Amino acid sequence: MLLVQCAKIELIETKILVMKMKFTIERANLLKSLSHVQSIVEKRNTIPVLSNVRIEAMEDGISFKATDMDTEITEIVDAKTSEVGATTAPAHMLYDIVRKLSDGSDVELTFPDEKGQLTIASGKSKFSLSCIGVEDFPVISGDKLPTNFVMAKEELKDVIDRTKFAVSTEETRYYLNGVYMHAKNEGEAKVLRVVATDGHRLACVESPLPKGAENMVGVIIPRKTVGEIRKLLDDTSAEEIAIALSENKIRFTMEDITLTSKLIDGTYPDYERVIPTDNDKVLELGVKDLAAAVDRVSVVAERTRAIKMLTAKNHVTITTSSPDLGSAQEEIEAKYDSEALEIGYNFRYLLDILAEVKGESVRISFADGSSPSVIHDTSDSSAIYVLMPMRV
Repeated sequence: MLLVQCAKIELIETKILVMKMKFTIERANLLKSLSHVQSIVEKRNTIPVLSNVRIEAMEDGISFKATDMDTEITEIVDAKTSEVGATTAPAHMLYDIVRKLSDGSDVELTFPDEKGQLTIASGKSKFSLSCIGVEDFPVISGDKLPTNFVMAKEELKDVIDRTKFAVSTEETRYYLNGVYMHAKNEGEAKVLRVVATDGHRLACVESPLPKGAENMVGVIIPRKTVGEIRKLLDDTSAEEIAIALSENKIRFTMEDITLTSKLIDGTYPDYERVIPTDNDKVLELGVKDLAAAVDRVSVVAERTRAIKMLTAKNHVTITTSSPDLGSAQEEIEAKYDSEALEIGYNFRYLLDILAEVKGESVRISFADGSSPSVIHDTSDSSAIYVLMPMRV
């Protein structure tokens, strides 16, 4: 059913467009759709039409489309159409106008008015916006995407939430500016593995491999696309998300929303090589206790972001010091019976990982104070986190 909806959206591109357009739509529906599409549009554009949303009135609904040439979103919304046609209008300005209209009102959009502009009317409010013809609006969707599968919404949300915080923002290593998704044979089972790393921390999460994804190529989904999809998942009532991909594009379809994105053209590093397999010193403690202690100590570490963890039998001490601000120390009960060690961390990186631990306790394994630490949720083996130490 979802794939049929996707095909319905793509057919919009083949229609012969009539320039006149008029329709009436509920403000709430219009605002929701505009909030989705304007999020794709960059604030500054050297190509004027990329600042616009493409609006098409059809007999069976209204299509809103926006693109930044790397990502494209299309959403179809119910409305009362008087005249079919299409135009483009400034996305952010149109969104701001509708956002400030009265709750519960109907909005009428008409194009063109006597000045060739788009008119937005609601109650006693009336606005006119300059437009750019649809013939100048670019389209990045439409390619054949051979791999098709469906994921449960909650499953997709989960793998995104547990990895996106580790995506790199360093543009020089562009291949790390997204999450890496691929099929993986894990023993006798096949899983869908999602990975993100910025060189300082790594998140690796597994979920059951969906039917149809067995032969998928490994793809790097851009950071912006991941963020947009995550927001859409909160807004949709769809329980399943259709995913289609090729070597250079990926498409997500949920109800009447389709987001198509180019993939990052690069080779993801061999992340498995940086996951230690011989860390033999194991610390286990309550995740809330550790997160709260790190958070309190971090008040003094705000400038350097450096904290130190000192392990000892059945407890761990979190410390930090600053020549300008002072020092802080917290002791927490823990299960630990190996030799004592000291290791430094960036407290923000540690808190990001702890925020994704769903169980009551966390297991941290070490080789020594200068090697990567491995962090596990004791109640969930589907996720593994690696955190590089910091010199303190």
